[in-house]
Amino acid sequence: MHSRAIEEYKQTLSFSELQQEVLVGILLGDACLETRNRGGTYRLKIEQSARHKAYVTHLSELFRPWVLSPPRQRIGRASNGSEAASWVFSTVSHAAFRFYAHQFYGSGRKRVPMLIHRWLTPLGLAYWFMDDGSMKSQQSKGLIFNTQGFQLPDVQRLIDVLQQRFALQAKLRQQSDGWQIYLSGSSFEDFLELVDRHVIAEMRYKVPHARRTRLPKKRAVEDSQRRAK
Repeated sequence: MHSRAIEEYKQTLSFSELQQEVLVGILLGDACLETRNRGGTYRLKIEQSARHKAYVTHLSELFRPWVLSPPRQRIGRASNGSEAASWVFSTVSHAAFRFYAHQFYGSGRKRVPMLIHRWLTPLGLAYWFMDDGSMKSQQSKGLIFNTQGFQLPDVQRLIDVLQQRFALQAKLRQQSDGWQIYLSGSSFEDFLELVDRHVIAEMRYKVPHARRTRLPKKRAVEDSQRRAK
């Protein structure tokens, strides 16, 4: 598209409710907003490791009206100096992102909005987890949110949301590079009920296998006893 055509096209863009919920989730994770005109407009930038190519593609499809170029591979350097591949895409720059930039950024660094308790939905929670969550262990069913990039009051605000809005057992976990959120295995089933239908197939490796319930086995025994009578 020519620049004039692009500007005219951008005037037709607006967020769907689904896109808004996902945007809140991924901005709690690795997604970022960038500006090239001192905050007049912003663009959403997504970059994930090569392992998460399918997830990046999924996000580009989800924000398709805002994305003019498909995801591309980027070769960078890992901390040990070796080559590291990632997949990246950006949206168009648009004033609609400015509200989120004002909420998620301050003093040059990312922060957690004061109203996150109103904006974070189960859908957003699922995308936050896919973006920046991990499994502590298959046995304990404990889960980790890698929130080291946030300051302690921000992490505590997120814990409050997990506890009060979603009734999940969450607590601080100190690391050498900051603070994580640990989600107790006792909350695993409740967490899974909230996010399971939103987690895409390629990201399910982050989610522990559900515990086996004794209920079906009990029913099978009762059915067997009933047939024997």
